[in-house]
Amino acid sequence: MTALRLGTRGSALALAQARAVAALIDGETELVTITTAGDVDRARGDKSRWVGALEAALLAGEIDVAVHSAKDMPSELAPGTAIVATPRRADPFDVVVGDLREGARVGTSALRRRSQLLAWRPDLDVVEIRGNVDTRLAKREAGEVDALVLAAAGLQRLGRSVGSKLVDGVFVPAAGQGVIAVQAREGTKLPSVDHPATHAALDAERHVVRELEASCHTPIGVLALEGRMRAFVGMPDGSSYIVEEGADAPELTRRLRDAGAVELLRAVSA
Repeated sequence: MTALRLGTRGSALALAQARAVAALIDGETELVTITTAGDVDRARGDKSRWVGALEAALLAGEIDVAVHSAKDMPSELAPGTAIVATPRRADPFDVVVGDLREGARVGTSALRRRSQLLAWRPDLDVVEIRGNVDTRLAKREAGEVDALVLAAAGLQRLGRSVGSKLVDGVFVPAAGQGVIAVQAREGTKLPSVDHPATHAALDAERHVVRELEASCHTPIGVLALEGRMRAFVGMPDGSSYIVEEGADAPELTRRLRDAGAVELLRAVSA
């Protein structure tokens, strides 16, 4: 029997995620490591740079499925492909690693995290910091920043200590955070990998992002959890923001529109 080829980025976290998917598959698997444009140039934030090379390999038949962090996937996938499976979601929340004293220097590369931190604590000095999880942790140890904001799921999957969770008020994680997304050609079935509740939550979160025409360049967070949905939309400096809740994706989208989220997102993109 031919081994199922799983395409993945080569970072420690990406490989850990791919191995987690492989462990759920009945039969032989092979991990195929692919370098993406995002790996080559981390200074640019377009999410397609993280998944484009994997999608190209999928369409070319070089791999059978592509394994992604769902939060890194753009709202529109390559034609003919779909998210065909999502294992059970890990912790979706962000955590603080380090000291948030008054005026603390906090490192993050995410516009959403910057917006939420400044909306919560305008005294913080939020600075851009890039690199994989271990690189960022090393930069904090070296004193480049006082604290980091990272995804709890990534730390857990790498066996690293998790800091203080950011779960209340303005803190809403990115759509798909904590979810591993398995992309393949439409019609592919991987029932042993798929967790239906996680898949439904991811679909709902991505629906809201897509309906608002948001992108990786806009500060937006969406979370479907325990039968409710929450969303955050804000300005990068935290000076203006919206937090809304809804029973499902259509209701949440309507509430966000009514609260002025579309206009706020346009202001961010202007």
